[in-house]
Amino acid sequence: MNANQTYIMFNSISVGAAYFMLGLSLWLAPVDLSTKGYWGMGILLLTGSLVNLVKYRTDERLSAEMTAKIEKARNEKLISEYVGKE
Repeated sequence: MNANQTYIMFNSISVGAAYFMLGLSLWLAPVDLSTKGYWGMGILLLTGSLVNLVKYRTDERLSAEMTAKIEKARNEKLISEYVGKE
């Protein structure tokens, strides 16, 4: 198992433990069921928002990297064509 897989596994276990403890505290909270449901919906919506944010940031970074690669290849081609004409 390489370091990246170990890191992913550790984070997955941490997220699972955090959700388990959050669910347990929500279950044991001395409030009405409707309040627990409201808190639960908030947790789910926050989780969805965080997943979307991370995906958006990753897509944005990958797009910028791809654009940089394309521009670099275009510039190298232009330079090689210019140098080849002399």
